[in-house]
Amino acid sequence: MENDSKKIIKKPAATNERHSGENALFAHVAEIIETRKSRAGIYANREVTLMFLEIGRYINSAVLGGGRAEYGKRIVSSLATQLAAKYGKSFELRNLRRMMQFAEYFTDPLIVSTLSTQSWSNIVELLSLKTHEARLYYAQDAATRHLGVRELRRQIARKAYERREIADTRVSEGSLIPFNVFKDPYLLDTLDLKENFLEADLEKAILTELEKFILEFGYGFTFVERQKRMIMDGEDYSLDLLFYHRILKRLVAVELKAGKFKPEYAGQMHFYLQWLNKYERQADENEPIGLILCTKASRNQIELMKLDKSGIAVAEYWMALPPKALLEEKLRHILAEAQERLQRRKLLPGGKIQKQIDYFFEPKDDGEGF
Repeated sequence: MENDSKKIIKKPAATNERHSGENALFAHVAEIIETRKSRAGIYANREVTLMFLEIGRYINSAVLGGGRAEYGKRIVSSLATQLAAKYGKSFELRNLRRMMQFAEYFTDPLIVSTLSTQSWSNIVELLSLKTHEARLYYAQDAATRHLGVRELRRQIARKAYERREIADTRVSEGSLIPFNVFKDPYLLDTLDLKENFLEADLEKAILTELEKFILEFGYGFTFVERQKRMIMDGEDYSLDLLFYHRILKRLVAVELKAGKFKPEYAGQMHFYLQWLNKYERQADENEPIGLILCTKASRNQIELMKLDKSGIAVAEYWMALPPKALLEEKLRHILAEAQERLQRRKLLPGGKIQKQIDYFFEPKDDGEGF
């Protein structure tokens, strides 16, 4: 006799369909709620930022204008006391002064429009920076990559702007390397490699932590292939890493060297770029560029070879992040040397270099038209 307790009772198809329909209904309504909440948050954030900007502008013009600085300080302090009593801590004197800084530092409407998408915490971080160029760089980076305040602080602490400035000083007139693409040095401490590693170990670590590596590289890079195979006259060659830059619309070849830069590396990279240009470059793409990453690079030697005119950049990578004070001192020294070389280059006949730093605007056409 068949045991009734072991019989499998199947749910009616109609019940399954009903549950499926209910799940789909819930998922769709939940999506509407999350989308609208997100939009409401963005709108509220924008209005708060613009409110603070408007307050800062008004105080700067109405209270501090006309040479009434000492009187203005007393008035601002009194105003902060009144506002904080009615509207809370956001309007205490310290934050009121930040609003005034905000209005003073950022006056261009297009820049303000970009900043209005960011949190007030992000803007406070920007206000602490010493130069306007650094503020613009980190503001654009945060807006483009949707960085929260924690990651923005991290980028500032790791001196992303200064390291990019060092790389830019090697871009000379007629260079095939665009400005604002690479950094020098790169900080690869997140890869957690031990001492005496091999190039293959570095490549494997990068691929394992690809997201962190691209975050260090900067916005626009997408990974294409590792050990890109190239065949020429029956011989095989392999490029370590191949990326594509979506904004520049060009391939970016990366070679990893566990040691000091050697001149022969440039010849190897030149061959890779020529091969990529002939066999991989699409009709709507620009010429490929290359980056050689070494543990040590003689910057005078690299400048002498004028590698940037061949579309080749060289940068160091550091596997350990120095303490803050030491990092700042090292980068200050490197940047000072780089700027000195740049100044010497400008003094040479035909050595005029015009660097376009345009973080918020598309390059304008040089031709006629509207």
